Amino acid sequence: MQVFQQIDEARNWVRQQRAAGHRTALVPTMGALHQGHLSLVELGRQRCEKTIATIFVNPTQFGPGEDFEQYPRLPEEDLQLLRQVGTDAVFLPDAAAMYPTGFSTAVSPPDVAGDLEGRLRPGHFSGVATVVLKLFQILPATHAVFGRKDYQQLLVIAAMVRDLNVDIEIIDAPIVREADGLALSSRNRYLSQDERQSAKRLSAALQACCDAFADGNRDADDLQSIMHAVLTESGKSHPPVDSIDYAVVRGADDLRVLNTVTADAVALIAAKVGSTRLIDNRVIGNTH
Repeated sequence: MQVFQQIDEARNWVRQQRAAGHRTALVPTMGALHQGHLSLVELGRQRCEKTIATIFVNPTQFGPGEDFEQYPRLPEEDLQLLRQVGTDAVFLPDAAAMYPTGFSTAVSPPDVAGDLEGRLRPGHFSGVATVVLKLFQILPATHAVFGRKDYQQLLVIAAMVRDLNVDIEIIDAPIVREADGLALSSRNRYLSQDERQSAKRLSAALQACCDAFADGNRDADDLQSIMHAVLTESGKSHPPVDSIDYAVVRGADDLRVLNTVTADAVALIAAKVGSTRLIDNRVIGNTH
């Protein structure tokens, strides 16, 4: 596995793979890797002959008071994990390379970024779109792999690629969960043992929503109330979450507000457990 820190070296490697006729999958990450990230690399390897992962904690997508300084950074462990799953190359830039002195350009994100995470985290999706477009320019791969766990982010990137005619195919990868249903996240390592029990409420609430839909409930307000109830009900073995940013059912393709839920819908939750903010989602119906 080759490791690049310089932009020109990483770009030349990708260009060489393209010139040799290799489909090349780009897997952007912020490090602190877990099996969810590794599944993205594995999916990239299934679809393409070569894979290149990136590790970069992007400062422009963190707002004031968020956990940029505390975000886990484990580069040596990350590189070892990427070697184990057969990653061909890794791009590991520093902030000065990605945002040199005088940098002042930003991408205005598409409409799908406007609500939910975009409303609660002003500037977040501009930071995401900017760094992802930079990575697409630096590493001109044929494919890029993003996980469905960051569902709104996936829609934002897909819309940006479409709107700006970026020559890359987006591969969306399913969420990887623990045996107890908890979605894998780099932020799970912040959770105490008791907080981890509370965190299970997110997947349980999503399951309750999907079960109600399967039983014939099509009312969006009812389905959202079901999720809120699961997240907040008292219980010793699974304490409630500490706060809810949102627990909503939206259109799966554009996050439009729904009154009546069809198969083209997704349930999304953002909640805090202790000081840790977690997100999760489930597609409802038969769309995926």
